[in-house]
Amino acid sequence: MKTFQSRWTAGAGWTPALGGGLSRAQLVLVFGGGRTLEEASRLAELREAFPEARVFGCSTAGEILDTTVSDDTIAVTAVEFERTFLRGTRVRVGDPAESFSAGRRLSESLPGEGLTHVLVLSDGLGVNGSELVKGLTSALPAGVTVTGGLSGDGARFERTSVVWDGAAERGTVAAVGLYGDGLRVGYASLGGWDPFGPERLITRSKGNVLYELDGQSALDLYKKYLGAHASGLPATGLLFPLSLRANGADTGVVRTILSVDEKEKSMTFAGDVPEGALARLMKANFDRLIDGASGAAQKCRDGRADAELALLISCVGRKMVLKQRVEEEVEGVRDVLGAGPALTGFYSYGEISPFTPSARCELHNQTMTITTLSER
Repeated sequence: MKTFQSRWTAGAGWTPALGGGLSRAQLVLVFGGGRTLEEASRLAELREAFPEARVFGCSTAGEILDTTVSDDTIAVTAVEFERTFLRGTRVRVGDPAESFSAGRRLSESLPGEGLTHVLVLSDGLGVNGSELVKGLTSALPAGVTVTGGLSGDGARFERTSVVWDGAAERGTVAAVGLYGDGLRVGYASLGGWDPFGPERLITRSKGNVLYELDGQSALDLYKKYLGAHASGLPATGLLFPLSLRANGADTGVVRTILSVDEKEKSMTFAGDVPEGALARLMKANFDRLIDGASGAAQKCRDGRADAELALLISCVGRKMVLKQRVEEEVEGVRDVLGAGPALTGFYSYGEISPFTPSARCELHNQTMTITTLSER
């Protein structure tokens, strides 16, 4: 596997210049600020530099290239595989209720023979991420893993987009299937948030829309806990995610807010918030967030070949908390994985991965999710 990386900025253009002797790359990963990524000329330049490649990416809440995190740039990683080939597909999603069927259509359109792993990137606002994952995994061959994330739009929550061999499009989910027995994949997802306050029962919800906790307005309760931060919803909700625990589980998943409806007194989350689950607020712990990123990298590395490429998808909420320290979590990943692999990725509205290699794939929020690739 060979890689080439470049970053586009408004002041300097592409640095280094596109190409880098990798004109036969099969895949170009592209992550950029939403408005910047929508400029057709940038994507046209990528297609010209890498004529044999499929261009796959999304809008972000921050771009990762090596150990640098930036905003409103375009981070590009071209990949030339030696023993791996790929197939890709995309679907449109007009309503969050279509999320399961969209995921199933994606997986059914990828040939199953020789399929090793699926990378998925989704619209970050109009899709129920947990239903998307259920649909994706429902039709894949046994043993095929899925990782990816939901596209971002900074802290604006206005519009997100996905790129698959064309323009950056809203309301889109795209998937790339990686094929071949020479590919080695590692993946893990860890958080680092601390719970506070009592657990409360979700007494009314529908899909990823939460109405009531303990028979009371969930939005009113949430605002009470947020205090002065409540006026900044939904963006400030990223600082106080919900931990959900269902069916008597000792651990749960984390959910963050995408939008609020003052009239309905409801909150829409990136994934399901099922009735009967127990919900508890969480808050940031700086050191544990950074340790979580390093821990995810260690789980990717344990017992596997050295990575050649690492895809990092971290939550925008982590970026808002870490602020000027945000690059420390990326540096922590580099320290664990070593100098070898190319690092790329983005800050997202949701992360898709099993927690560990033995767990089932789920939508997560507020985690650092890492996918490592290498060829033997």
